[in-house]
Amino acid sequence: MNSVLIIDDEKEICESIKMILEYENYQVDYSNSSKEGLEKFFLNDFSCLLLDIQMPEMNGFEVLKKIKENNSNSSVIIISAHGSIENAIKATKLGAFDFIEKPIDRDKLLISVRNAIDQFNLLTENKEIKKTLHPEGKILGESNAIKNILEVIERVAPIDTRVLITGENGTGKELVARAIHNKSLRKDKPFVEVNCAAIPNELIESELFGHEKGSFTGAFQQRIGKFELANKGTIFLDEVGDMSLQAQAKVLRAIEDSKIERVGGTKKIEVDVRIISATNKNLKEEIEKGNFREDLYHRLNVIPIHVPPLRERTEDIIVLVNHFSNEITSKLKKSQVKFSEEVIKFLQSLPWSGNIRELRNAIERIIILTDKKEILKKDIEFLFPSSKTSLGDIIDTSNSFQEFKDKSEKAFIIKQLKANDWNISKTAEVLEIQRSHLYNKMKKYGIEKEE
Repeated sequence: MNSVLIIDDEKEICESIKMILEYENYQVDYSNSSKEGLEKFFLNDFSCLLLDIQMPEMNGFEVLKKIKENNSNSSVIIISAHGSIENAIKATKLGAFDFIEKPIDRDKLLISVRNAIDQFNLLTENKEIKKTLHPEGKILGESNAIKNILEVIERVAPIDTRVLITGENGTGKELVARAIHNKSLRKDKPFVEVNCAAIPNELIESELFGHEKGSFTGAFQQRIGKFELANKGTIFLDEVGDMSLQAQAKVLRAIEDSKIERVGGTKKIEVDVRIISATNKNLKEEIEKGNFREDLYHRLNVIPIHVPPLRERTEDIIVLVNHFSNEITSKLKKSQVKFSEEVIKFLQSLPWSGNIRELRNAIERIIILTDKKEILKKDIEFLFPSSKTSLGDIIDTSNSFQEFKDKSEKAFIIKQLKANDWNISKTAEVLEIQRSHLYNKMKKYGIEKEE
């Protein structure tokens, strides 16, 4: 659909652009408030957004940043009377598709909007193709925990029972959900993901169940909700513990009746969906706090699957390291690298609070920054200054801002000394301080070369 939203605090400009675009058969809406406009954008599926920079409530760059943080495919065109090179560069860095100066040239506007919508359609199409070609990331590991999870997936996938996946962020809960769907009888039907934590509470019902045109302020057009989109397939409610109580009640009703009702609508719509949920929260504790409905918990938790953190299954690290290494070197067109046994043991000793996601980032960082065919422990230690002292540890153990600054400075100096093989002159040069000053800092913090 060729739908365009304009956010500009000047009504005359909005109406002028709207008239031009509607004459070319675009569906157009506008808002003179950046906050109201942002709400309209998230409530409706716009292909393109025309966005002014200078607005009183929230400037265009702030609006653009929020849109891109939401991983939207919609193309954003900045329109501004302040057409400086700096603004154009900033807009591009933030992900804008184009930058048009005011007063707006009609032909340039039409060309830019047409190209922006073409890009939106292409990105949307590519996204769907990728889902078809690469529907499932492989669950890797040789630990008993992973073997048990894979066994449960094989058993429950063909049965339309609800599954609740628990575990810390980055452990791979989405992979488990996709694996269940891809091994189920619904594998050829949609797999629709909803990140309940990323959607504002006032919009979650519209996201899940859709809304009718004009049902509330900002409901510019009818919207089909995720439950309808997932009909005959699977809906994955990620971070379900962050869902509002009102939305929880409607999800419970949808489970019981197999019917949903759009916001502002009166018609009951039958939906046939399999529900898989995931959370990093302890839902029993959330029930005690009054944040989660106990009846919904029991409905969702028919088959529980817990994905343990990486620190509890360190035997999987070698498998993951080899996989990520091959994947990353291939992507970067570099020769394959070998991780020594001492490096693997070192990686297994780290806490990995970000779990698999953090490990993959670390492997990519190592491959980019250490240009060696065999990676040794001494080659990578400087990349892990937090292996002994993390920022969280520093914060937790500091009783004053001065103490926090001292501990942070000490950790940073140690990191740089290690990176420069404890060469005082070279480290002082990197830190841009005198050698005597560095010696004084080392004495102050009791820093000595590690044997």
